[in-house]
Amino acid sequence: METVKQKTLKGSFSLFGKGLHTGLSLTVTFNPAPENTGYKIQRIDLEGQPIIDAVAENVVDTQRGTVLAKGEARVSTIEHGMSALYAMGIDNCLIQINGPEFPILDGSATMYVDKINEVGIVDQNAPKDYYIIRKKIEIKDENGSVITILPDEQFSITAMCNFDSKFISSQFATLDDINTYATEIAPARTFVFVRDIMPLLQANLIKGGDLDNAIVIYEQQVSQEKLDQLADLLKVPRMDANNIGYIQHKPLQWDNECTRHKLLDIIGDMALIGKPIKGRIIATRPGHTVNNKFAR
Repeated sequence: METVKQKTLKGSFSLFGKGLHTGLSLTVTFNPAPENTGYKIQRIDLEGQPIIDAVAENVVDTQRGTVLAKGEARVSTIEHGMSALYAMGIDNCLIQINGPEFPILDGSATMYVDKINEVGIVDQNAPKDYYIIRKKIEIKDENGSVITILPDEQFSITAMCNFDSKFISSQFATLDDINTYATEIAPARTFVFVRDIMPLLQANLIKGGDLDNAIVIYEQQVSQEKLDQLADLLKVPRMDANNIGYIQHKPLQWDNECTRHKLLDIIGDMALIGKPIKGRIIATRPGHTVNNKFAR
């Protein structure tokens, strides 16, 4: 049997954009790294340019995305970039960032995938070290989220979501072959409910959020005045508060785009296990919290 080799990037690439929560202008650069390095993230804007190992043990918060930290150095909203690296089969990468979060870009992983394809991928000498699932493993959390993983020859994943909403109920999405990630999963954009935006605004978060990087779902009626405030903030025409539905510039790419995005996020959180998995994941009501519990 032929040994699969570890892989890294052929060259470096950078992406620029604003941070979803900070609104800062950020640059993230992905660089080749030696064998057995894994994923490392370096805060080049901080004194001493500290390096954080991108592993599940260093996750300190999963409220609004996945946040890694080591000492004072923190970096958040990493899951889309990590998802692309993992799905594209890259084992070793040094990521440099000049601020506390990755740019949100268009809310999907497409730009990462395109850049990885552009610079190319190169085989290294060391063999790929798989995490092979030998028996069923199941992790639950108190919110009714469950992640089950079963033995399988390759990596595949099914996500089942329930959005606690009449407007968007249960959906599922499947990735049976990691090679279809670029077309079937990477373009799925992040999404948010109007009911969750209000507290985020009040908490002074999502300074960089707009309709270019998220699908906004208006599914629980609020007062006309509140919806007008939100429309002004998102710089979209004011809407009738009686009309429940999606608020967005671009139409949905798939009916289950939200669940495909959840699947994208799970892959990003699984990347923090530190080695590629051979197994089949079934995630019911996934979220960054249960994903991280599982990855640990």
